[in-house]
Amino acid sequence: MEEYQEERCENCIVRQLNSLKALSKDELKKISDSKVTKSIKKGEAIFTEGERLNGVFCVRDGVSKLSKISDNGKDTIVKIAAKGEVLGQRSVIADEKANLSAVALNNMELCYIPKKHLTDSISVNPLFTKAILIQMANDLKFADNIIVNMAQKNVRQRVAEILTYLYNNFGVDNEDFIKLTLTREDIANVVGTAKEACIRTLTSFRKEGWISTKGKRIKLNDKPALQKLIDGV
Repeated sequence: MEEYQEERCENCIVRQLNSLKALSKDELKKISDSKVTKSIKKGEAIFTEGERLNGVFCVRDGVSKLSKISDNGKDTIVKIAAKGEVLGQRSVIADEKANLSAVALNNMELCYIPKKHLTDSISVNPLFTKAILIQMANDLKFADNIIVNMAQKNVRQRVAEILTYLYNNFGVDNEDFIKLTLTREDIANVVGTAKEACIRTLTSFRKEGWISTKGKRIKLNDKPALQKLIDGV
C-alpha cells in the first residue's frame, strides 16, 4: 500500500458523491491537512473483518468488494463499492471492530481520513450527521434487498441480476464486455451459491445466447431476456 499527498478535499469532486459533501469549508480544510492518499493494488486488502479502524477510506478511483465470513467459513460478498463510497464509516462511528473485509477488485486510489475529524464534525454539524444516517440507511436497504433475493429468487435469477447490475453500474469496454471483471468465485459469493453452480448457470446463459464470455470477461447479448428471468416472467 503506497502513500502520497494529493488533491485537497476542498477541491475534490469525489466528495460530492458521499456524506463528505455536507462538511463546511473549515472542516474540509482540517481533513485535507490530515488525510493521506493511498494506492491499493488489485487483490490487496484495505481492511479485514475484526480489525479496529482508526479512520475511514474514501474511494477516489477503483472498485472494492466488501465481504463477510459466515460461521461455516463461506465468504459472502455483501457489496461492491466504487468511486465516491466511504468504507469503514459504520464501524468507526460505532467504535466497533470492522464487521466486513474490504479487498480491491482492481487498482484503487483511496483517501484515508482519521477518525477524530469525523467524530468532531458529527458533534457540531447536523447536516453531516444527517448525511451519514442517510448513507447508512441506504446500506441497510441494500442489505435487506440481498436477504430478500436470497430467500425469493433462484440461482439463475440471482446470477442474471448481478450481471445486469454490473452492466448498469460499471458499463462496458470497447468490445462491449462488462468493464468490471469478477472471478466466477466472486460472482458465486455475491449471489450466495457454490462456484460450480455459478459456472453451470453462466454456461447455460451462454448456450441460450444471452451472454458471451472471453476468459473471465462477460458480454450481455440479450439484456431483455435476462431481465425477464429476473422478474420471473
